[in-house]
Amino acid sequence: MKNGLEGLKEPLLKINGAQIITNSLRMEGVDTIFTLAGDHILPLLDILDDEGFTLIDCRHEQAAVHMAETWARMTGNLGVVAVTTPGHANAIPGLINAMSTESPILNIAGSSDLRNYHRGIMQEIDQVGIARTVTKGAWLAHDPRRIPDLMTTAIRTAFEGRRGPVHLTVPVDVQSAEVEENEVTFYQADTYKRVTPITASNDSIVNAIQILNNAARPIIVASTPSSYGDWTKIFEKFIETTRIPFMTEEAARGIVSDEHPFCFGFFDLSQHTAANLIKDSDVILFLGKLLDFTIGFGSKPVIPDQAKVIQIETDPIQIGRNRGVELSLVGDIGPIVSQLQEEAIKYNWDQPGEWVQKFRDTVRNHREYLEQFITKETPMRSMFVHHTLAKQLKDDDVIVFDGGDYAYYGRAYLPAKAPRSWYYLPNLGMLGQAVPVSIAAKLARPEARVFCITGDGAFGFNAMEIDTAVRHKLKVIFLVGNDAAWGIDKNLQIGLYGKPVITDLAHSRYDLVAQGLGAHGELVESPEELEPALLRAINCEGPALLNIIVQSQISPRAQAVVENRKAGGGL
Repeated sequence: MKNGLEGLKEPLLKINGAQIITNSLRMEGVDTIFTLAGDHILPLLDILDDEGFTLIDCRHEQAAVHMAETWARMTGNLGVVAVTTPGHANAIPGLINAMSTESPILNIAGSSDLRNYHRGIMQEIDQVGIARTVTKGAWLAHDPRRIPDLMTTAIRTAFEGRRGPVHLTVPVDVQSAEVEENEVTFYQADTYKRVTPITASNDSIVNAIQILNNAARPIIVASTPSSYGDWTKIFEKFIETTRIPFMTEEAARGIVSDEHPFCFGFFDLSQHTAANLIKDSDVILFLGKLLDFTIGFGSKPVIPDQAKVIQIETDPIQIGRNRGVELSLVGDIGPIVSQLQEEAIKYNWDQPGEWVQKFRDTVRNHREYLEQFITKETPMRSMFVHHTLAKQLKDDDVIVFDGGDYAYYGRAYLPAKAPRSWYYLPNLGMLGQAVPVSIAAKLARPEARVFCITGDGAFGFNAMEIDTAVRHKLKVIFLVGNDAAWGIDKNLQIGLYGKPVITDLAHSRYDLVAQGLGAHGELVESPEELEPALLRAINCEGPALLNIIVQSQISPRAQAVVENRKAGGGL
């Protein structure tokens, strides 16, 4: 006897847009999202929570982007931030910064219903158009079935060439819309991202090594693309073979320890005297270093006209920008340096001579110059603070610096000893990111101690993120240098115009703010109080903030700007 159900098809499974997003993120290996709740991403947040994603809810969307970019740089994986429409507007400064830090992040923004676009719907702005100007690419998902291929295109774009942020707007009705599961095609990560490194031709490698081997005063400068992979051993072998002085900047800080015998620290002309030896070089190997304003656009007096420049670059558009180069190699920095090493071992290389010794002497002299400022005074000198911290640091600690004169001395003094453990502002110079960056650093590296060095002005931008650190139990030690001023600009004003204008702040009780948010907070006013307070901050359970009263003193970098400007140069 028939039951009447024979011959009926199995009901087709349904899946909605939010589920499609989460499935695509899982296939990319994403498990952590930086976000702030809002109407237009509620369907997505609900599914993310159901699926067990780690949701780091921040107090401001710009801070969420800073955290996502830090996560991407420290883990090497995609950073993801999810925001709503007003939140997208708040996130824009963070996306601009992520372009400067070359961080591969996906910014997902909800919006009002797609079916009511261009009718005056609530909070309607041109999200994709705005994002397109500050990211590597931006797209609108108008159909849930298109979400996987749009996401794979965005992610591939984020990682190829010089890395950076990408954007995808998914309207709230597209997130909620259901389609049949068999209508959606998902993609494994290795099917839409390049897995084979791009290397250089053998002729180019031989040519590069011959140029370097014939040099009398060569130097290697590594920048952010040198940090895209785990290539420390490759770089170490190469400089140990060739004995060429090696310096690092931006996210490449620490890819070879500053304590390595052939690594001479921070490549910054205004913060490290040894960097200025590039002006005496005859061959320069740039590993992802832009020929930008930091080196006089590749021209004299920073780069000698007669110097031969070899440029290894991930983005062919950057080759020879602002000046011609002797040789260019386009591809992945680490694998190409590995090729150089294979060729280099076939040659004889001079033992370290006058050129290497000049670097060693300059580094020693620069440190001695900084150490003259380690004096016990009230208010404290910035260098006394950094020297006190240095005595407590371990090799696996993470240090995050903000901008300004107070942090300047720390950047110039405290070495980078390990990859992805020493961060400062990119050349964009956007203040205030050190607080969220340090919080994300602790999330990415929970076993490490994280120290955030920020001035009082910069601290104010994202001070409420201490609440985020408290709620998510992310222990960061914040060392706020409080000189009651926008220090670097105040000192520039005094140097250039003889008086400060709207650059004075109050000696605010940031320690009480921290306490009010649930963190440990202390006011430190004298040199004698500093070390005991620092030890208490290190040993307490949760996040800790020291509100350290310091002198307002012009840094050598700011002084150089004043002198250059007075001589008719630019800022």
